[in-house]
Amino acid sequence: MYTSFQSPFSWRYGTALMRQLWSEHEKRRLWRRIWLALAEAQHAAGLVTADQVEDLRQNVDSIDLDRAALIEAQIHHDLMSEIRVYAEQCHIGGGIIHLGATSNDIEDNADALRLRDAFDLLLPRLSAILQRLAHRIEKEADRVCMAFTHLQPAEPTTVGYRLAQHAQDLLSDYQTLARLRDGIRGKGFKGAVGTSASYTVLLAGTPLTPAEMERRIMDSLGLDAYPITGQTTPRRQEWEILNGLAGFAMTAYKFAFDLRLLQSPGIGEWGEPFASGQVGSSAMPFKRNPIHAENIDSLARYLAALPRILWDNAAHNLLERTLDDSANRRIVLPEAFLTADELLTRLGRIIDGLRLDTLAIERNLSVYGVFAATERLLMEAVRSGGDRQALHEIIRSHSLTAWEAIREGLPNPLAETLSADPRLGLPSEQVRELLDASAHIGDAPERARALARQIQEVLPVD
Repeated sequence: MYTSFQSPFSWRYGTALMRQLWSEHEKRRLWRRIWLALAEAQHAAGLVTADQVEDLRQNVDSIDLDRAALIEAQIHHDLMSEIRVYAEQCHIGGGIIHLGATSNDIEDNADALRLRDAFDLLLPRLSAILQRLAHRIEKEADRVCMAFTHLQPAEPTTVGYRLAQHAQDLLSDYQTLARLRDGIRGKGFKGAVGTSASYTVLLAGTPLTPAEMERRIMDSLGLDAYPITGQTTPRRQEWEILNGLAGFAMTAYKFAFDLRLLQSPGIGEWGEPFASGQVGSSAMPFKRNPIHAENIDSLARYLAALPRILWDNAAHNLLERTLDDSANRRIVLPEAFLTADELLTRLGRIIDGLRLDTLAIERNLSVYGVFAATERLLMEAVRSGGDRQALHEIIRSHSLTAWEAIREGLPNPLAETLSADPRLGLPSEQVRELLDASAHIGDAPERARALARQIQEVLPVD
């Protein structure tokens, strides 16, 4: 196994369930399920016997990949090789497998089923992460910290409100992915160019029309069909799905990048979980690198690049179809969902084990919060009769001096120097009170809690 190339997605990234879903075995099992559904509908039309259908049913799970590989090496067609293996196993019904169908009547419906099943693996996990994040938002809604704009200290916010920004995007991702999942459609059964010509001939004189046969099959699969297709389903559907996954990756990327910034020693307020035996660096034993966040950003960057490939597949699916999408779809579709799967694993791990350094949060608020609070001081000094422009210049001069002191590693002297300046026209005690930034957070706690409640109301309960 380890002497030839192995995709990291085959063992390192993604869950076992997602890997199983995108396995060759599962693909062929779905093909056989669709062939069985086709035979059942054709039995209703009087074209095949009950014994033939039952023979197919008895062997629907008898996948033999070794035998299929031997046949494919000779005929160079994977679906036809599976038909031959299935037919060898079905001594009664083998001769009617794939009757009237073209390859994409089988493959594209199977792909649609697999895309929907992949969403069914992702969405409950994303819902669970959102609910745990909502709990963390409620817990941290009132914890005041410094906000940063342009990567510079700005005004105070709260940890819960900052988390709520990420949760709001994540909830939007959940709703988008759920909508995409519910909108997935298959090709149906329309033959070589989508006209149902082969089925029209086949069903002539039977109780079923091609449309009725298609509806019967798709109902048994629990899948809607596009009303109009060429040889394949519209490839636009897969592009839209990849855009949805890339949107989720964008949210995960920003969360992870913000954590990396907040974990850096210059801020030091957040930290991802770090196991007791975890090694941060091969050269520097003291390192506590944010490996989960970096992994998220690396994989999210990869997922963000994939929609372009499927854009090309849709745009270049010329006339009724071309085959230049086939090879990359074997790679892109599984890897996109496996990437999203791994992002969820890492994201959940961070949210569950997110460390908050309260000392660093309080230190940064103490050092930088007073600058933000000067806005309140300015407003109150003007209300007391001062000249706004003159007061602004006084506060600015004190602030620049304070910034220089901080740069030199000294405590922030701004509260001391402003409270001692009589030109502000306010009592010293009032100046100090106005420069306490901890209350300068508006309605952030209420908004954060409101979003947490929305998440809990909108998402399904496990």
